[in-house]
Amino acid sequence: MKAYFYELADFVKSKLVGNEGFTLWLAGEYSDFVRFNHGKVRQAGHVQQAYLTLRLVQGQKHISQEITLSGDREEDQVLVLSLMEELRDVLMHVAEDPYLLLSDTVVSSEQQKPSLLPDSGSMVNDIVRLATGTDLVGILASGEVFSGFANDLGQRNWHQSSSWNFDWSLYSHGDKAVKRGSAGFQWSPEEIRNSVTEAQQQLSFLSKPARSIKPGGYRAYLTPAAVAELLDMLNWGGVSEKAFRTKQSPLEKLSLGEKAFSTMVQLNENVSDGLAPAFQHEGFIRPAQVSLVKAGKMTGTLISPRTAKEYGLVANSGCNESAQSFDMAAGNLAATDVLKALDTGLFISNLWYLNFSDRASCRVTGMTRFACFWVENGNIVAPLNVMRFDDSLYRLLGSALEALTQEQEFLADTGTYGGRSSSSKRVPGALLSNINLVL
Repeated sequence: MKAYFYELADFVKSKLVGNEGFTLWLAGEYSDFVRFNHGKVRQAGHVQQAYLTLRLVQGQKHISQEITLSGDREEDQVLVLSLMEELRDVLMHVAEDPYLLLSDTVVSSEQQKPSLLPDSGSMVNDIVRLATGTDLVGILASGEVFSGFANDLGQRNWHQSSSWNFDWSLYSHGDKAVKRGSAGFQWSPEEIRNSVTEAQQQLSFLSKPARSIKPGGYRAYLTPAAVAELLDMLNWGGVSEKAFRTKQSPLEKLSLGEKAFSTMVQLNENVSDGLAPAFQHEGFIRPAQVSLVKAGKMTGTLISPRTAKEYGLVANSGCNESAQSFDMAAGNLAATDVLKALDTGLFISNLWYLNFSDRASCRVTGMTRFACFWVENGNIVAPLNVMRFDDSLYRLLGSALEALTQEQEFLADTGTYGGRSSSSKRVPGALLSNINLVL
């Protein structure tokens, strides 16, 4: 597909008129999807697609549109040429964009990692074998995802990698289930087996009578999946330069030094170890690492080209100014010691339906969900009925944070709307001295 994309870029360049310029963005995949229910395959399919976004540029004027490529050279060239003519007709009526900023330095790159995955049939066989006798439900997605950029200056960028993600649950009864997410660049039957075995052990506790607890503050352990939900809230404008400039960031007090997280908290945008490409739609190369929080204090933000142009900064991110490869540094607590360190309190596997209850104070509310347990003296005693929490992330990741696990989990965004998402996180678990339950 890379050679085909470059050929299309050369074709577009040959059809430019006058002082026109262009950018091309390609996003596509060759993916297998398999849906499971009751531990058996219920649906399987393959998706092969590629979307091309053409932006026609003339000075500070620009207009763009996305099309679906067929893969047939003649058919796609006719489609692209027709699109160029349509955009050209509209471009003359478009106002100049004072914040348009496109890369004018040619930095070409190619990252095409060889696939380390077995065929999807082998992965499915491993899952079905491990799921025997369980009500396992979920979706396995695997295969290649690719992105490309090209412009009239001759810049060419290509990113292609193979990965998998398995979003699954073991169902018990009623509203009780153990939910898990697994992902990676290599398939490990042993890791999947360990994860399913651990989930089965937790499933056995779900058969016990559920316990209701009164609202109040409780000692708690949050799994990496639960911590990832909190990071999603921070990623909702929290690391955006534009949000800071317009006083909309939930982390404004952190940026001003009025608040701080625990010195254990270190957050980076880690493009080098994620799924997302190291270039973006305007042609700028994204840094391999962007430090966002170090030792609990804010050290940087994500800056889109438009924001960079408006405020005289250097771009380091895409237009959304949100982390695509969020990385939270690990701590010193071994995962095997979590229950012992928790002693008595809540083991929270998942958080759900999160939202800001007070954005300016970085206060978040949400529900516990799936496989959450009451623990006494380091032993799981009973499953918990669903509870609502309401607490400030300045406290949960600040004064209430006692430890982070030595192990990080790689969690891939399971979104597939329009295509498989390239967002991911590396996250440890977190031991809290207190989390505030309100309902």
